[in-house]
Amino acid sequence: MAQNTYKSNTFKKSEKEKRGKSSKSKFNFEFLKDPRLKLAGGFFLMIAGLYLFLALLSYLFTGKADQSVVQALSDSSLMESGRETENWLGLYGAVTSHYFIFEWFGIAAFFIPPLLFVIGFKLVFSRELLRVFSFSLFSIFSGLWLCLLLGYMTLVNDGTSEWSFLGGGLGYQLAVLSEGMFGWGTFLILILSLFIFIIFYFNITAIPAFQPKDPKPMGTDAIVSDEDPKQGEDPLFSAYNDEKDNWPEIVKGGEIIPEPVIAAKIPDIVPEPVAAGVQELKLEIEKPVKKEVKAEPTFTVEEPVVDTDKLAEQLVEEQGVYDPTLELSSFKFPPIELLNEYDGGKAGVSQEELNQNKDKIVATLVNFKIGIQSIKATIGPTVTLYEIVPDAGIKISRIKNLEDDIALSLSALGIRIIAPIPGKGTIGIEVPNKNREMVSIRSMFNTPSFAKTDKELPIALGKTISNEGLIIDLAKMPHLLVAGATGQGKSVGLNVILTSLIYKRHPSQLKFVLVDPKKVEMSLYSTLERHYLAKLPNSEEAIITDTRKVVHTLNSLCIEMENRYEILKDAGARNLKEYNAKFVARKLNPKEGHRFLPYIVLVIDELADLMMTAGKEVETPIARLAQLARAIGIHLVVATQRPSVNVITGVIKANFPARLSFRVTSKVDSRTILDAGGADQLVGQGDMLLSSGSDVIRLQCPFVDTPEIEKVCDFIGSQRGYDTAYMLPEYEGDDEGGVNEIDLSDRDALFEDAAKLIVMHQQGSTSLIQRKLKLGYNRAGRLIDQLEAAGVVGPFEGSKAREVLIKDELSLEQLLSSLREKHSQS
Repeated sequence: MAQNTYKSNTFKKSEKEKRGKSSKSKFNFEFLKDPRLKLAGGFFLMIAGLYLFLALLSYLFTGKADQSVVQALSDSSLMESGRETENWLGLYGAVTSHYFIFEWFGIAAFFIPPLLFVIGFKLVFSRELLRVFSFSLFSIFSGLWLCLLLGYMTLVNDGTSEWSFLGGGLGYQLAVLSEGMFGWGTFLILILSLFIFIIFYFNITAIPAFQPKDPKPMGTDAIVSDEDPKQGEDPLFSAYNDEKDNWPEIVKGGEIIPEPVIAAKIPDIVPEPVAAGVQELKLEIEKPVKKEVKAEPTFTVEEPVVDTDKLAEQLVEEQGVYDPTLELSSFKFPPIELLNEYDGGKAGVSQEELNQNKDKIVATLVNFKIGIQSIKATIGPTVTLYEIVPDAGIKISRIKNLEDDIALSLSALGIRIIAPIPGKGTIGIEVPNKNREMVSIRSMFNTPSFAKTDKELPIALGKTISNEGLIIDLAKMPHLLVAGATGQGKSVGLNVILTSLIYKRHPSQLKFVLVDPKKVEMSLYSTLERHYLAKLPNSEEAIITDTRKVVHTLNSLCIEMENRYEILKDAGARNLKEYNAKFVARKLNPKEGHRFLPYIVLVIDELADLMMTAGKEVETPIARLAQLARAIGIHLVVATQRPSVNVITGVIKANFPARLSFRVTSKVDSRTILDAGGADQLVGQGDMLLSSGSDVIRLQCPFVDTPEIEKVCDFIGSQRGYDTAYMLPEYEGDDEGGVNEIDLSDRDALFEDAAKLIVMHQQGSTSLIQRKLKLGYNRAGRLIDQLEAAGVVGPFEGSKAREVLIKDELSLEQLLSSLREKHSQS
């Protein structure tokens, strides 16, 4: 092998290259070396450092008071926010310190102002207060180390300490990452990194205590003698020869490349100073010698199968189950004291009145030759139930036909005969009380059956004849149809339903969609927008009053229903309760589009008005929701004061097994709503019948007044809520443009990716694009519209997935090529 010899560089650069390089360097350096720019930048950094230090220092005393102002900055003007801040440097000082300490670095942010000041001082005075590079390393390491330490302490304490903000958002995220990787070993990592930093930064090996008594050169036990052939060599070649013996032979393209060739061909594997020297010397290199190299066997490594159940159990052990209320962990349910306690007393039915009514009933039946074996009374808040056992051989129909005669003898407003009472061998006669009992909603909420209920959507519907509170579960009904004439308690009943759910469910678990064609009945609940309400995107009001918006909202709920079914299918869950249980147990990955799904309750105050103005546009989505939405947690409460067949159509009625009727004006209306009579015999003021299946139960609806609802809503609205209301999927009706108006020259950046995804899976689904491309619903919806306009998928077909019109990737590529050509020509 020939030895390397040193040759001087005889190549000279052309004058053109020199001029080009010099002119370019001159422009850049002259601009950057402008003394005015340097001086201005230095003063800026010094003042910024002082400003930031004062803002951060003030945050330690005023941060808690200013936090609510900063977070609500988008909801108020700058002038109002500025007057409310207490930071020494005003609104911008509060915002800056909030982000630097609370959102980002925590207390470690105090390393930033002195670093800015030191850099600025050097730029202004051309001398260093501290060594800038060294101080920068110290600040960066100390800041990150302190962030991680305080963030991990916050994580261990579950953020319960009032000083938990000192770790900052960055510190908390670093702690979560480190906790997942090392667990309690995080403390060991912190100690080790501190020791290593101290060793290198302060160079403690230079301290005499850390030096050996008889030091020798690193890597050898003997001093080099004068006869060592390496002495007197050029340091570059000395380093090269020292390293050469340790270089491995490199195989490239089936040939073994000797060490000198490696230094020339692959300078990256040579130590940096040696590689640089080799490049400058233009070394003479021998041609490589070809040698046979046996191919080594290749092995395929299969990816390990992840046991999701074990992984979920591990996550639960480390982090606990997922808490959906964590984002509003400070939310407080309204206290029971906000509701009035009415002094209605017990029903004023004396023993004398009971005996008189019994005698009159028996006398009336005897007059018509109907014998009675026994009679007993059960006193309720509104009516008293008299149970009779007739003599053997008496037809029940004979007693039922005497309804008006018995009412005449008792001088009652109206009686209702139940023949027979389900589950009993008796006939019931309900007689209104002369003095009725006031049933307050507070008394219902105080009952153990409501306070300790485990129902998903509990509603304190009222008291039965036996004075027992009836608590129903809307999730099992699953929809409720409410009817009643004007002034009979229908609006109060809707308020009872809403108030019951508000008192038992956290905002993260429940959302309302409120439809109020009257525009005044549900306006009280507008203050709950950022807690309990759901609305359409770009909609100003959360309470829907416009008929066109009602149609859009109902269709948007249908889209939400379809999306939820897709999510449940991917999760392998049959209903919302199973899905949320899996999500809480950390068995579902949010990165795959999974999220905690709240219940959605749609409340329509007056269906008759909507049916008159919109007809089928309203009936069709209501029927679809009533048929399909139960499993995915969307429930309907629909009210009307005119229960005619034109309003409560057969399609709607068939899907509302639970029906609630207040007093109506005729037996026809009673049969329309309940499929049975009796609602026309009610006495009003909250007296109602609940039909669920074959059972009909008489109840007295609790009373809740408007001032009570205002106090409850104001209590909740005054608390911190979500940034916005719960956003429903965007829906575009026929009046808002369609596919024909989409401009394909302005395609989404992910248009081609979405098209390939749809064709590969042969499934035209918006939720598929959401999950695979990790997009929001609105952008995924625009993509599916563009794909329809381009002819990749077919039109919208309700709950079914769109038809994929392109069957293979070759056809798709031809289509995409034509779209690219059109775009380039335009």
